[in-house]
Amino acid sequence: MTSDRLETAERIDNRHPGAPKSGQGTVPWAIKGELILNCNCTVFCPCVVSLGKHAPTEGYCQAWAGVRIDEGHYGNEDLSGLNVGLILEIPGLMARGNWKAAAYIDERASNDAYNGLIDIFSGKARGTTGLFKVLVSEFLGAERAPVIFETEGKTRRLIVGKQIHGEVVPVGGADSDQDIVVTNTEYWMGPDITVATATKGRVRAFGRVWDFDGRSAEICQIDWKGPR
Repeated sequence: MTSDRLETAERIDNRHPGAPKSGQGTVPWAIKGELILNCNCTVFCPCVVSLGKHAPTEGYCQAWAGVRIDEGHYGNEDLSGLNVGLILEIPGLMARGNWKAAAYIDERASNDAYNGLIDIFSGKARGTTGLFKVLVSEFLGAERAPVIFETEGKTRRLIVGKQIHGEVVPVGGADSDQDIVVTNTEYWMGPDITVATATKGRVRAFGRVWDFDGRSAEICQIDWKGPR
């Protein structure tokens, strides 16, 4: 871990000396928007319907994800309009944990929004993403970055500097105008997951060099909140 990332990690629990730590999960928060994800699975990710009980198609999971926040807050701090990029690495069954994760926080975020998003995506804020605190054994760090989340027709695109260049498109069904959607799931991200594929999936970050063009992808409308 670089000195900058170590400093960020130390700040997570030492931002407000003498005050209750946000890691206690007492701050009300909410996020509505869209999430896209591309992983190394060769076909649609088994984790969506097996809820992590079935191994990824390659036996392990490597993934990047992007979150567009249409409406959101962390306490009194507005998160609306911000984007977040994520990197996830899971050694086997999702439910067994030992994940590694990293976050790129929109450089437009205020200091309070930045800190709040770190708490949300590290699991410290509890609620919907609280499982990260249980499943992630190593949080690689968080960095400010230009995080761009674009939608062009049905194409979704995530660009995080030179670190993540991703593009996903929905998979059409028998009616090519209708996307294939897995509905009524118990998946943590949301009940309805649009099946997608990556037309570009390049990661050059935190020592990882991944190329997942043509691999599994997901699109999900999110409505997350906490701390309960």
